[in-house]
Amino acid sequence: MRAHHPFALSRRYWSAVALAVAALVAAPGAQAGLFEDDEARKAILDLRARANQADELRQAQAATLKQMQEQIQVLQRSLLDLNNQLDQIRGDNARLRGQLEQTQREVAELQRKQKDIVQSVDDRVRKLEPQSVTLDGRSFTADPEEIKMHDEAMALLRNGEFERAVPALAGFLRKYPESGYGDSARYWMGNAQYGARAYKEAVQTFRAFATAAPEHPRAPEALLALANSQAELRDSKAARRTLEELIKIYPKSEAALAAKDRLLTLK
Repeated sequence: MRAHHPFALSRRYWSAVALAVAALVAAPGAQAGLFEDDEARKAILDLRARANQADELRQAQAATLKQMQEQIQVLQRSLLDLNNQLDQIRGDNARLRGQLEQTQREVAELQRKQKDIVQSVDDRVRKLEPQSVTLDGRSFTADPEEIKMHDEAMALLRNGEFERAVPALAGFLRKYPESGYGDSARYWMGNAQYGARAYKEAVQTFRAFATAAPEHPRAPEALLALANSQAELRDSKAARRTLEELIKIYPKSEAALAAKDRLLTLK
């Protein structure tokens, strides 16, 4: 069965009413018969009921439409609130990222400073701690100040400042009599004395070195330098004895070969 549109039913109702009124006007004598007709009355009542239903339906539809509009407005406001909250969250996230980046930079800077401090402390401790030294085939430990004093004295010798190198090496031996540098320092002090033409002092230094450290790798060279110092003092006999001693004790050394050549020219 086809559904009737509320407005169509309304038009039909009013059309029927209009026809009924027209019939009353046109035939007054038939009014009693028309309204006494149950079928006509039922039709009018039915039309009236349908018209009322159409009005109620329109009102319900209007109410529903109004409710939907209100719900849409609520949803629009909720969506607007959500957008505002999303913008707020985005802003908060941006601020948090900025704070995080700043914190990371500060942490990196603190770590760098801490590393510098640790390195500085390590350097200071290292300057105070004994250090391993290898010299003339021998290994030993020496304090940083001890190493510094020895190196400064040796720098004077290498620069040919023999008159300054002698007291520097002598002062080192007095301050560090048990130093691992001791034998080497005595040997080089003899050379500094020889370079400063202090031959008597050189003779004493070389002899003391050769006697105290006969196993030192520079012992043959010390005897050769001793003989040269004795020759400078015009003590040829002592020089000859020293050279012969060198050849006897260290026959395979380079100093021994030089001693043999020196014997040939020694007067």
